[in-house]
Amino acid sequence: MWQNFFISLEIMGKGMLGIFVVIGILTLAVSAMGKLSHREEEGQENKD
Repeated sequence: MWQNFFISLEIMGKGMLGIFVVIGILTLAVSAMGKLSHREEEGQENKD
């Protein structure tokens, strides 16, 4: 019985780690896109 419990904890831990990794990747991607977009907007303002 305890063996199954510890196996389920290991599986749950891997799943939660995967969720945090994906959230981190999405955060970095959104941050990078925001910085790139901000640079493009500055370039367009100088042209006007």
